[in-house]
Amino acid sequence: MKGLNLKDLAINTMLLSTMTVGIPTVSVAAEKDLYDFLWLDPDKKVYVLQNKVHKKEHTVYANLGVGLGLSSTFQDTSLFHGNIGYYLNEEWAVEALYTSYSNKDNEAFENLKRLNGSIPFIRKTKSNFGLIAKWSPFYGKINTFNKIFYFDWSFGLGLGKLNTESNASTVGNPAMANNYSSESYTSVIGKTELTLHATKNIHFSLGLIMNNYKAPGPTISNQAGKEKVRNNLDSMFSVGFSF
Repeated sequence: MKGLNLKDLAINTMLLSTMTVGIPTVSVAAEKDLYDFLWLDPDKKVYVLQNKVHKKEHTVYANLGVGLGLSSTFQDTSLFHGNIGYYLNEEWAVEALYTSYSNKDNEAFENLKRLNGSIPFIRKTKSNFGLIAKWSPFYGKINTFNKIFYFDWSFGLGLGKLNTESNASTVGNPAMANNYSSESYTSVIGKTELTLHATKNIHFSLGLIMNNYKAPGPTISNQAGKEKVRNNLDSMFSVGFSF
């Protein structure tokens, strides 16, 4: 081209290269990866660039585990727990659960019996089954020993049937032998659970389950004990599968 020497060509090439480098790279996220945070300026938006690894929508899960009862003063209580559920979407699931209990008189019971010659009022939990709605609003990941682990934190609320046995009818009468009678109560179930994903289909869970129910105390002088709201708290560890 007339009038364009090598020096001009070199200058034009440098200008073009500088303009090209100065153009920022823009990553466009899908609409479902857009999150609004209320504490930010309304005009600002935050995009999540990394997809969620362990998706729950339309998945079935099942857990089996063991645990301890935490509510009895005079009993050592162990338990076997199982549940199965279905996620309607990423946050909400419906879950059915069952717990079977084993009870044994503990040291506090034996000491009271040996030193005072008396038997305390005891209500033993035998089994529990129920249906709950499960909400999983929190998920995240941690880096431990150079390995990334993904976790979910969930909450549940529902209704159940709590089967127990107690010595309420005999403990208040020293002339009667200590005897346990079967009982059954409707309970309100509250649950919280932390789930750690080992693989796509295997996970481990730590959970707390509380049954709240209304039941009477011991019968004294032929008068039934006053009914009041009582609770039964369990802790558990379980292994689960999802598909």
